[in-house]
Amino acid sequence: MGKVVSDLRARSAWSILNDVEVAEVSPPSKPLDAELVVPGSKSITNRALVMAAVAHGESELSGILKSDDSFWCIETLKSLGIRVNVNGDIAKIAGCGGSWPIEQAEVYIGAAGTTARFLPGTLAAAKKGSWIIQASERMKERPMRPLITALQELGANIQYLENDGFLPIRVDGTGLDGGEVSVSGSTSSQFISGLLIASALARKSVTIRIPDHIVQHAYVRMTIDLMEQFGVHVEYDNQLSVMQVNPQAYQARQIQLEADASTAGYFFALAALTNGRVRINNLSYQTKQPDIQLVDIFERMGCQVIRGDGFIELKGTSQLKGGFDISMKELSDQTLTLAVVAPFADGPIAIHDVAHIRHHECDRIAAITQLLTQMGIRVEEREDGLTVYPGQPKPAELFAYDDHRVAMSLACIGAKVPGIRILDPGCVSKTCPQYFEELTKLGIHVTLKKKR
Repeated sequence: MGKVVSDLRARSAWSILNDVEVAEVSPPSKPLDAELVVPGSKSITNRALVMAAVAHGESELSGILKSDDSFWCIETLKSLGIRVNVNGDIAKIAGCGGSWPIEQAEVYIGAAGTTARFLPGTLAAAKKGSWIIQASERMKERPMRPLITALQELGANIQYLENDGFLPIRVDGTGLDGGEVSVSGSTSSQFISGLLIASALARKSVTIRIPDHIVQHAYVRMTIDLMEQFGVHVEYDNQLSVMQVNPQAYQARQIQLEADASTAGYFFALAALTNGRVRINNLSYQTKQPDIQLVDIFERMGCQVIRGDGFIELKGTSQLKGGFDISMKELSDQTLTLAVVAPFADGPIAIHDVAHIRHHECDRIAAITQLLTQMGIRVEEREDGLTVYPGQPKPAELFAYDDHRVAMSLACIGAKVPGIRILDPGCVSKTCPQYFEELTKLGIHVTLKKKR
């Protein structure tokens, strides 16, 4: 797998490690014993921002995630004339009611897959206007065709400007007619969420049919739940194979956003690896974010989990258990987290059903296979996953592929193995800019080496 060049343009004003070349991570002097709060959910933040932008009235979102993806989402909305005021982790958004104030603009969305998939339909649904959506170099390599084709079948006027099926695109505001459309869910659930969000703004009812399977049902349900909070009702069957949205108006709301279960997963992994204790005080097991299920896997591996009222606590074990196969389809963002914990288990762990993560910030299956192999761990790669065998990782200098989840996962190995050196650690700003600061607070040794 060739190296991915870091796209520093996609880093935002909320990124804090752009001048850091290497983060060296080494084990704490004693097992972790900590309580903490984690930042807001990236997935919920950008969904809520887009819905608030097309709503009637002013919304207030508390607990937003301040990361690259949410920064560029907010900047994009501002470029379209939406008034957004951010104070701490509270954002106030004056909605446009579906009529974007600035009718001609070229916007830059960074590397945010959520914005890329949620914005085009809401622009196309407008009655007038013409906009160009630009993105980072990596985002321009990530697929868009299933979404764009479906929107076009609903009447959207969208054109590819460089390569068919990929950003950049031009979206003309000519409205969405409505009707029935079929879209695959096998590559990204974000395509379905993007269609759902836009469908409420169509002239007539929209019926969405999924002919195959959805890689992550929970994220579609998350979208539907948030639409309901903004006053838009969705009809759907239990399997989410058919969904119907009638023309409706989004209404401004005051919403407290949940903590990010994906980010919490790394801290749970640290407790599991160090035989320590970590309690997340602003996250409930009742969340609809699928990555919370990672604690179930760690429990299966011998850890103790307390699912409390508004908190989750995980206590590690002296020897993690392996020797099992598992589908990570619904919580595929935690594939790399489990993969870096797996070498320390007492048997191999085989991960399945995550072929779609080859199309994320990097080819994540190929990347983690190469990195673990570089550390001396035996790994078998498959199209839809990998098997990781027990072993003792060796200290190494590791390239993060400009992928926040690669960098954050590799740092977890550093909690057990001294001298794990992560190149270009600033990519964590896509989800959690303060990640390495938080590791230091937990007692993990982190040394940051700045670029010359």
